[in-house]
Amino acid sequence: MARNTKTDQLRGVQLFSACTDKELAQIARACDEVTADADAVIVEEGAAGEDFYLIASGEAAVTRGGQPVATLTPGQYFGELSLLDPGPRNATVTAATSMTLLKLGRREFGAVLDSWPGVAHKLLEQMAKRLRSADERAVTN
Repeated sequence: MARNTKTDQLRGVQLFSACTDKELAQIARACDEVTADADAVIVEEGAAGEDFYLIASGEAAVTRGGQPVATLTPGQYFGELSLLDPGPRNATVTAATSMTLLKLGRREFGAVLDSWPGVAHKLLEQMAKRLRSADERAVTN
C-alpha cells in the first residue's frame, strides 16, 4: 500500500470522520493489512467481535441467518461496533473474491484512545449520530 493510503481510507469511515489528520495517522498505525482468499469467512454471525475491517480491495458477501444481505466493496467497512463492545456479530462476512483489508483490533484501538483522549469524544459524537439515525429509522418503519 502507498504511504498514506491507510489514513486516506480511514478518512472515509463515518466513525472516524471528525478525526484530524494526526489522529487518523495514529489510528492507521494501529491497523494491520491482512489478506483473505475467496470464500474465507472473515467474521461469523454470533461469534464475539474483536476487530473492525475496512476493505481495501476485493468484495465480500454479507449474510444473516444464511440469507444474503449485502455485498461490500472497497471503501466499505464492517465490525466498527466491535471496537467498543465485544458482543456477538450480527452477520457473517465472507470474502467473495480475494481481498485486502485493514484490520483494527479492539485492544489496539483502546491504546489509541488512551493516547489520544480527544478521539474518544469524537467517536462518541459519531456513535450518538448513528444511534439517532437508527432510532429515527425504527420509528418510521
